[in-house]
This record gives sequence, C-alpha cells and structure tokens, in this order.
Amino acid sequence: MVEHLHSDGEEPAVTLDAFLSQSNATAVRLESDEDARALIPHLDRLALIEVAFPKFRDGRGYSSARILREAGYTGELRAQGDVLVDQIAYMKRCGFDTFAPEKALNPADVEAALTRWPEHYQGAADGAVPIWKLRHG
Repeated sequence: MVEHLHSDGEEPAVTLDAFLSQSNATAVRLESDEDARALIPHLDRLALIEVAFPKFRDGRGYSSARILREAGYTGELRAQGDVLVDQIAYMKRCGFDTFAPEKALNPADVEAALTRWPEHYQGAADGAVPIWKLRHG
C-alpha cells in the first residue's frame, strides 16, 4: 500500500510512553527522537508501528525501520509525516510497507519511484537479493 488514509476501524496509534505503560494497545507511534529498540520485546503483539517523519531531511526513521524489521517485526510499518516521493523507494528498502504523507503524492510518480530500479547493489530490510549475488551466486 502506498498511501494510507485512516480508516474508521483502525485502532489509533498511541505514544511510545503510553504503549509501554499499558498492555492492550496494538498500534504505536514512534517519534523521530525515540528509540525503536524499546519496542523489541513487544513486537509479537503489535499490528502497526507508525514512524514519524517531522521533516523530510530527518533520517532517523529509516534507522528505526531497519531496527524493527531486523528484530523480526512483520506487521505494518508506516512512514507518516513529511514523506516525499523521492524517499519512497528508500523507505520501502528499509522496511516500510505503508506511507501516510502530509501532502498527497501523485500515484503515478510513486509507482515510477518504486519500479525505476528493479535491482540493488546492497542488501536491505526488504529482502531483495543484491545484483552481485544474482550474478555471482
């Protein structure tokens, strides 16, 4: 899913502090200055982790996504905030699977960004096999 609009049936994401102090939330919002590793013991009960991007040039959310995916999180990982079309492919490689940009993105531009480079030189959280490994085993 490229863009995500809040649906009526979706549980609202709580703050990290609220999540850590209660036992029934299944959705949490991680601010850019919060440590994603605090969620690792709870990944099995989370359906959604929303990572805030307050400014497009704040890259801490990429690290949060990688930490969470590499720790085994398989639920929805959403990039929310100042998300630009130029960042979508990189966010996807880090493990984001949904996006909630503050400003609407042109779907054709998003699709072009996601399909422009079908091969990659390095491994990432998306599990794509690097091109060098495809060539040389």
